[in-house]
Amino acid sequence: MAQKIVIQVQMSSDRCRPKAMALVAAARGVDSVALAGDAKDQVVVVGDGVDPVKLTSALRKKVGPAQLVQVGDVKEEEKARD
Repeated sequence: MAQKIVIQVQMSSDRCRPKAMALVAAARGVDSVALAGDAKDQVVVVGDGVDPVKLTSALRKKVGPAQLVQVGDVKEEEKARD
C-alpha cells in the first residue's frame, strides 16, 4: 500500500528546493514528490516501501534541518486525482 510522507525542511535559499526534490525523487519506491505549506517548506512524498526515517536523515545531511511531520496511507481519492 502506498504511503504519504510529509517532511518539513528548513530551506535557507531557493537553491535548496530543487536539491531536496532531487534527493527525495532519487529514493527507491518514490512515486511522486511535491512541495507544500505556505513557505513551500514541506516535502510531500508518495510511494510504496519508502523508509521515512532514512529519507529524513538524508535531507538533514544534504539540505538542512528536517522534521518528520506525518506518515500515513494514501486515500483512494487522492490516488485517483493524481
